Amino acid sequence: QVRLVESGGGLVQPGGSLRLSCAASGSTFRINATGWYRQAPGKQRELAATITRNGITNYVDPVKGRFSISRDNAKNTVFLQMNSLKPEDTAVYYCNVETIVGTSYWGKGTLVTVSS
Repeated sequence: QVRLVESGGGLVQPGGSLRLSCAASGSTFRINATGWYRQAPGKQRELAATITRNGITNYVDPVKGRFSISRDNAKNTVFLQMNSLKPEDTAVYYCNVETIVGTSYWGKGTLVTVSS
């Protein structure tokens, strides 16, 4: 089992930055890929960015050039650096991991609000 705890959310003005963290514990050796998802009010959860155990990253178009996903393997933590934030980035951000045995785990999420 893998446990995930997100942190770093908060209120930020448009154009500002935030860095989210996803700390993993438990069977972290099984993690194959980590993703950040987000769910805006009244909308479905959607993917924002992913990073594989080999460091390969992928971003959806709305966040390309503004968000950056990275990992600290020694601390079992994945980060999402979010720059040039827009009001439409307002959402609960969730961390997800997929393991090499095909299981998937979610964190409880952290709220990001972009507003003046």
